[in-house]
Amino acid sequence: MAQEKFEDSLKKLEKIVSELESGKLSLDDALKKYEEGVKISRDCSKLLESAQKKISILSKREPAGFDTEDIKD
Repeated sequence: MAQEKFEDSLKKLEKIVSELESGKLSLDDALKKYEEGVKISRDCSKLLESAQKKISILSKREPAGFDTEDIKD
């Protein structure tokens, strides 16, 4: 399965937080939403870590010598 875009995952997470904050969910539904939110949060964190690694690699290169060939996800 293709990895979801960070922005799409963040929107889903924001929706889950809003649903949880509404107080309208049953305990069982709230627990399921919380569990889903934790998973999405971890996925977002991994995407951010990957982006940070790429930025770190690029910023260490000489200004005229940007090369992303050896960047690995």
